[in-house]
Amino acid sequence: MIKGCNRFGVCVFVSFLVVSVMAVAQENRIDVISSDAPILAKYGDYPVGVRTLVFTDSGRVDVLNTTEEDPPVIYDRSLTVEIWYPAHLREGEELGEEYEAITRNPKITATLIGQALREAAPAQGEEKFPLIVISHGYPGNRYLLSPLGENLASKGYVVVSIDHKDSTYEDQQHIKSTFYNRPLDQRFIIDSMGELNSTGGFLSGMIDMDNTGVVGYSMGGFGLVNNLGGGFNEAVVNSFGAPPQGLLAQHVSTDSRYRGGLDGRIKAGFAIAPWGMERGFWNESDLAGISVPTFYLAGSKDTTAGYENGVRAIFEAAINSERYLLTYVDAGHNAGAPYPVPVEILASETREGADHYSDPVWDNVRMNNIMNHFATAYFNLVLKRDRSMQKFLDVIPRGDQGVYSKTSGAVSPAHNYWEGFPEGSASGLILEKLEAIR
Repeated sequence: MIKGCNRFGVCVFVSFLVVSVMAVAQENRIDVISSDAPILAKYGDYPVGVRTLVFTDSGRVDVLNTTEEDPPVIYDRSLTVEIWYPAHLREGEELGEEYEAITRNPKITATLIGQALREAAPAQGEEKFPLIVISHGYPGNRYLLSPLGENLASKGYVVVSIDHKDSTYEDQQHIKSTFYNRPLDQRFIIDSMGELNSTGGFLSGMIDMDNTGVVGYSMGGFGLVNNLGGGFNEAVVNSFGAPPQGLLAQHVSTDSRYRGGLDGRIKAGFAIAPWGMERGFWNESDLAGISVPTFYLAGSKDTTAGYENGVRAIFEAAINSERYLLTYVDAGHNAGAPYPVPVEILASETREGADHYSDPVWDNVRMNNIMNHFATAYFNLVLKRDRSMQKFLDVIPRGDQGVYSKTSGAVSPAHNYWEGFPEGSASGLILEKLEAIR
């Protein structure tokens, strides 16, 4: 157990539970629920199916091969996605999918084990399920947030996680491609899922496209904030490292094309350590353009996206949206999102890439469980309009100040501990809420 106190006056207690250690020591399970996990972290009632598809956007500008002098190069941009969905199991079918995932060290492939069944029959004819899009960081891949993808699918969501071309572990290119393409990729995948839903695809008629949520981590959060209505500051269009020919202008608040390009089907954002505020991509006035409800998640020691002048600054400036900010005290940029360090990396001679998945203070399984809990509560509330979820979100801000007072199942008047959290397990967490001003 690690114990420490910081400038927030919060003491962090991180338990490296036997179940987590045993699981990570032997195999890369993405479905581990620790004994101190909050109640909504566990899997839901639906069996989970999974399929891999490739969607191609013909007519995208090829940022990497376009120069300042010549006309823009146009190409077909293909994006591989992993789709998790509520499923029906046939007699004799068993859950337990293995995913072969390239790691942060591209020479190493990890075998991840979850609770899905590949090519399972979709649960069609029951109800329509909201869509969740998952957008990874730079670099990353579609499996980085796979614990969340499977988990949400088991609770009645169709989840699509993107491999962003030029931004994965195996094909990482200059970040100018990510600057330009990330908002476009997210919207293109929503369009593609809409076509799959309406044109006889395997999920035909199954997706509630008008209630779409987007989860974005790091550069995925960068693209998400833009798609929520946070147009970029026009000063970045010609800044160092920007795409050629002022291509970023179409993502800028003051550009007439920007608002018209946003997708009104996005009804909820879940922004994990969104990158860009410290680097001048937004002014406060730009972020005032966000009206979509958003849940932000960050580590208070994030030196990549920044905390006070980064994620918290976005949270505070998005004044026209209802929003939450969950802070993992003393965590860094990897708060919440990545699955634990793959055993294949731990077994390698140099362990190159291990720090991409780990946090110096917090246990990954615990962080994943907490994130799954709040993502479930938030999307259920906003996309499914389940008001019973409100009690998991409207809590006293500092988890360490909660009073746990239950005796033999009876709750005393003094009890105000975070709903769904076992006694003592909310320490090190801060959850804040700000209302829209209009």
